Amino acid sequence: MANKEEGLRLLPYLRPIAGWIPEIEKPQRVVPLRDKMVWTLLALLVFLVSSQVPLFGIQKVVGDDPMFWSRMIMASNRGTLMELGINPVVTAGMVMQLLVGAKILSVDNSSREDKQLSNVAQKLIALGIALFEAIAYVFSGMYGEPEKLGAIRVLLIIVQLVAAAAMVALLDEALNAGYGMVSGISLFIATNVCEELLWKSFSPLFEQGEYEGAIVAFLHFLIAGPDRLGALKKALYRDSAPNLNGLLATTVVFLVVSFFQGFQVNVAVHNKGQRGHSDSFGIKLFYTSNMPIILQSTLLSNLFFVSKLLHSRYPSSIPVRLLGKWREGGIGAQSMPVAGLAYYLSPPSSVLALAQDPVRAVCYILFILVSCAVFSRTWIEVSGSSPSDVLKSLKDQNVTAYGGTDKLLEKKLKMYIPIAAALGGACIGILSLMADFLGAIGSGTGILLTCGIIYDFYESYTKELKQGQTLF
Repeated sequence: MANKEEGLRLLPYLRPIAGWIPEIEKPQRVVPLRDKMVWTLLALLVFLVSSQVPLFGIQKVVGDDPMFWSRMIMASNRGTLMELGINPVVTAGMVMQLLVGAKILSVDNSSREDKQLSNVAQKLIALGIALFEAIAYVFSGMYGEPEKLGAIRVLLIIVQLVAAAAMVALLDEALNAGYGMVSGISLFIATNVCEELLWKSFSPLFEQGEYEGAIVAFLHFLIAGPDRLGALKKALYRDSAPNLNGLLATTVVFLVVSFFQGFQVNVAVHNKGQRGHSDSFGIKLFYTSNMPIILQSTLLSNLFFVSKLLHSRYPSSIPVRLLGKWREGGIGAQSMPVAGLAYYLSPPSSVLALAQDPVRAVCYILFILVSCAVFSRTWIEVSGSSPSDVLKSLKDQNVTAYGGTDKLLEKKLKMYIPIAAALGGACIGILSLMADFLGAIGSGTGILLTCGIIYDFYESYTKELKQGQTLF
């Protein structure tokens, strides 16, 4: 056992079973851009098909949606193989982050074996979380009464959900290993958000004299009614369905996020093996990219899930009510938190709701900002992007600070990277709140994630082109 500062050396105990856990090996050669695009599209196709394949053995989907608050962000689709979405995988990553960050578990990032065993541990945690959630879903009666389903159907549903979670983990690992343009988790989130955005903009569904899609409804109002100004006002501010105001807010948020993506500090470096060589190492404002908001969304998703599940079973328990008190009905016939921790950490439904309960507004805003900053700051320590990890990577490339030494380079990295991580995480939280309060379609978190993911995809694509790769 390692000392207290290093944490417990538990990973070696996984050696006997490591060989039984599927692993995607990194490519031994450079993967052509065309192949990366093909693998990315294939992974997307598998995800889209799985999102439409209903779970075999269920009678019907009944009751509240336990993932109502994060269904889109977690890339899940109710009643299908993608019921759990990316939640088990992301939650497992968050658990590993907390274990390593709190020095409970010791992981030597310089050791290849430790990295492999850490990957195995994360997969086992993801499968365990998927199994727990699958059992909770089935026995909560979400797919019908377990007694009526029978033991065989119950077992089949659980196996399907766990197998689908394992498939998502492997798809994400394959794309992260170098076979894709972006990570699987990012790809699935962006797809879900874009699908939601397109549907709410162009949906042809017609109910109560109005089209659901914001743009389609606007055109219908202009054509059907003589009052052009009234048609524009109705299209902008209607409450019963998506409106143009939400679409404009989404566009504004997208442009603002794209603008901030270009903010970075350049550290002058040079290759010690090349005389006169000079270059720069960029440290972005969004140094940890989308991970803070993904982890924060996962934390809230699991909190609401556990709180709702406990409240449905033990509504009179004081600890359960402190965690969250829920009221049946509400938006979309969905239970809503009305008291407790879940209430104060849930987003207000409108600016009016924000003004009516300022305590809740302050709690929610502080939670978003602090959690994003903390997750961003701690993520760099467990993701191989801390100042010491970056310094080692640059040293391996024979790169040091321009006009200085490795000590100067280390000083600059330790000065800029932690600040960029914490400040970038807080900025991500602010942008997410701004999108929520402006009424952006697809939620502020969803739009923010999608903007970042599209930008990362564009950067990966241009990087491949600069290296001489071609798509055709």
